[in-house]
Amino acid sequence: MLPTLQSTQAAEKLMLGHAFPSEHIFHLTSATFMDELKNNGAKINVDYHPGGSLGDWASIFEQSMEGVVHMTMSFGSSEFDPRLDLTFMSYIVSDWDQAFKAYGPNGKMTDIYNEILGEMDLAVLGIIPTGFGSIAMRKGNKAEPVNFPQDAKGIKIRVPAIQVGIERFKSLGFNPVPIPLSELYTALQLGTIDATGIQTPSDIWLIRDVVESYILTKDYFEHAFWVVNKSWLNKLSNEDREKLFAAAEKTMIKVWDEAQAVDANFLEKVEKSGIKIVKLTPEQDAQAKKLVYAHEWPFMEKALGPKIMGVLREIAELED
Repeated sequence: MLPTLQSTQAAEKLMLGHAFPSEHIFHLTSATFMDELKNNGAKINVDYHPGGSLGDWASIFEQSMEGVVHMTMSFGSSEFDPRLDLTFMSYIVSDWDQAFKAYGPNGKMTDIYNEILGEMDLAVLGIIPTGFGSIAMRKGNKAEPVNFPQDAKGIKIRVPAIQVGIERFKSLGFNPVPIPLSELYTALQLGTIDATGIQTPSDIWLIRDVVESYILTKDYFEHAFWVVNKSWLNKLSNEDREKLFAAAEKTMIKVWDEAQAVDANFLEKVEKSGIKIVKLTPEQDAQAKKLVYAHEWPFMEKALGPKIMGVLREIAELED
């Protein structure tokens, strides 16, 4: 008896790699996705490479663009396209409900990133959240900047070496100092800087020994991309492609639920460690947003263009 076509059809090999350890949300995303693929019967065998075994995150991202690695989870970098500094923009959303609506499954941010990353032969399967970033003051520094820009005058704040971050903290009244993340702990310890921006609760937990207070500006929403090479994706059968999308959608729902709980848990741990948590009043929050919308956002429009900025203003409810 001759074997049927179905029984001889070979499963597609999917190489999935990222540069982060098993404790990271990227591993939860990967493990959940592999389980969902298995459950829905997709003829796809996943070759999983976590922890940077294929290189650092930038190298794996580039390999995904080339189709060497079929799928990855990674953060944005203007090294590949200046528009990807969009990932660091502030006050697009202000809470988890707004974030899920904009960045979650079927959110408008997925469409924006698909437009940008599609030019690199990548399709976005989901946006992976990690939490809201705020400002931390170094141990021993009792300043609590909440009224901007006046409270921030003279405060040296660490930012990554990206122009959008520099523009943000200049607009808030700080003196931004670009310092690599690898040097952050020592810079806080030695007093080279007074504060650090763009830090989620999980980031603060790692440097809690050198932090006095955590100012919940919640000025940006940290997230990553889950992407698949478009050329590889298009070679799948229609059935397996639909099963892959279905598995990805179920995965993202679980990941979003988990991420919000993890973010809240880390904030609680930070507070219990003795770090003072400082919340902005609605008036202080509105003033911070006013400054950023007036300075940082016009700066980013030069890179993003009016079309994308129009969508961002709509999400932030700033439409004219």
